[in-house]
Amino acid sequence: MLKKLATAIVIASAVTTVQLPLSFEAQAAEAKQEKKKKRPTQLVGPSVGKKVQKAFELYSTDDIDGALVLLLDIEAKKEYDKAYVARFIAVMYATKGNQEEKAISYLKQAVEPDVLNEVDHGEAIKLLADLQMQTKKYKEALKNYEAWMEFTGKEDAQTYVKIAQAYYELRRLDKMIKPADKAIALFGDKQNQNPYILKLTSYYERKMYRDGVKVLETVLQLFPENKQWWTQLGMFYLLVEDYPKALATLDMAYKQGYLVKESELKTLASLYQSNGVPFKAAKMLEKHISSGEIKRDDQTLSSLANAFHAAQNIGDAAKYYGEVAKLTNEAQHWRKQGMLLKQDEQFKNAIVSLNKALKIGVKNKGSIYMSLAESHFYLGQYKQAHAEITRAMKDPKSRKAARGWKSFIEDTARRKNVAI
Repeated sequence: MLKKLATAIVIASAVTTVQLPLSFEAQAAEAKQEKKKKRPTQLVGPSVGKKVQKAFELYSTDDIDGALVLLLDIEAKKEYDKAYVARFIAVMYATKGNQEEKAISYLKQAVEPDVLNEVDHGEAIKLLADLQMQTKKYKEALKNYEAWMEFTGKEDAQTYVKIAQAYYELRRLDKMIKPADKAIALFGDKQNQNPYILKLTSYYERKMYRDGVKVLETVLQLFPENKQWWTQLGMFYLLVEDYPKALATLDMAYKQGYLVKESELKTLASLYQSNGVPFKAAKMLEKHISSGEIKRDDQTLSSLANAFHAAQNIGDAAKYYGEVAKLTNEAQHWRKQGMLLKQDEQFKNAIVSLNKALKIGVKNKGSIYMSLAESHFYLGQYKQAHAEITRAMKDPKSRKAARGWKSFIEDTARRKNVAI
């Protein structure tokens, strides 16, 4: 959505106008237009006209059922009269709602003879296509939208949106782009988001993520107030693995208050951490966990602890590893808390956490015994330190380091006249 829109430079230059012969296509279009102009204007017969007039009066007073009774009773003989009455009946059924199938049936009767006056015929084709869209007859709707444009010579932005939508429903995803682009062009300055949504849907479902990024970069420039475009562009940048742009986009969205979903907030926090700003990740997670916008569970608290740890905020990291440990009662979390508390020189608390890890059961006990020995040593508890370092020596992985510590503890205790 951060699309760099190129500035259009229009250079006006004087040219000599040369009268060229019309191309074959232009001649055909002109002939078609001329033929259409020659369509005669017709009127319903007097007898049918009177009944139609009465039906129209009832319709004007919102008595649609009464109007339908009169219209359905008409037995027209002329082809034009039949088509005209059929169109009127179709409009009545369409107006009532929940009568689309009947409306479609009568519209076909009105359109197929191709005898209605120009405006009526065009409107009947358009209404038929719209009703076919509503009733999920997408192939028929596409055919009649094309027929409407061919007959009237008109192009309509909303019609192209409907065409793109019909292609989507038919799962002809590649066919959606052209009508969506035509809709965008026809909307002009009065831009509408729907064709962009359809283009994005087409690209996303075909896994054409880079094309989707281009759409989103454009649409964000046009509709920056719509928060969904900010979050979607950020997510599309993730899909194409452009992590710096994903971070920049979601960070800007966050500052504008556009990120409200838990998943969005977690994604941004993850991007902060993976892009080298773990402290921002930690503070953001802490804020939204506290507010309840992010669920307070072992996974989110573990992410928070990891972020503080990566940011070298050892005390905060230890605090949150402890919360995870309380929720899960898993040895690994007590161990992490104990190790960080020792690093933060909170030796008494470290001993408590490390012993909990041992009690629950851990694989690598030697490193825990080593940390317990260090904690006791720095508290001046040389006898306990000696006991823990002796245990550490039984583990092959920690034996070498423990041997050096054992001598150091014994020497220190001897100098301080402490029996171990």
